[in-house]
Amino acid sequence: MNISKLHYITQEIEGKSHYELVEEACIAGVDWVQLRIKDKSQEEILSMAYKVKELCNNYHVKLILNDHVAIAKKIQADGVHVGKLDMDPKEVREITGQNFIIGGTANTMEDIKKLTAAKVDYIGLGPFRFTTTKDNLSPVLGLDGYRDLMAQCVKEKIKIPIIAIGGIVPEDVIKILETGIYGVAVSGAINKAIDKRKVVESFLVGMNRYKASAVI
Repeated sequence: MNISKLHYITQEIEGKSHYELVEEACIAGVDWVQLRIKDKSQEEILSMAYKVKELCNNYHVKLILNDHVAIAKKIQADGVHVGKLDMDPKEVREITGQNFIIGGTANTMEDIKKLTAAKVDYIGLGPFRFTTTKDNLSPVLGLDGYRDLMAQCVKEKIKIPIIAIGGIVPEDVIKILETGIYGVAVSGAINKAIDKRKVVESFLVGMNRYKASAVI
């Protein structure tokens, strides 16, 4: 299964809808969108998810829905991401089937092991640093935390793509990937950018530079 190295996540931005944010991100060059809508009714989320799914189809971008498994299945999203306190990934798999992408959130090695046992397709590991995007933030990991956890993953022979998340900016990319992390998930750095294309390109340049240096 092809998991992108750059995950874009929507958030509540005053004066802009999730649809507008996704459209701008798609134009800027992302190929993976996680629609993260909080504190809205099921009807509102379903309506927006349908619109965003059509938009992502037009741009050939994968759509992952945050938390709302039934809605993700109904709109035929590409996958769903479940948090630590949400539905068990094994239950999600029973509902959605084998071809659905399932991601899970981790902060500790215990979390990573549980998600590995549940056979998720990727793991969002964080936060990298403090961020205001998410409430009830888990302990910040930083580069040292990532190095330690990725070393443990190597020891445990865990090969699931692990995505860093939490306050990440383009300048962080190479250092994060050097820890063994697979890719990064980004919200505020793209959502709040004036020139989103430039920011997305900066993230991709960092990934390509790391890839080139790793080959040498």
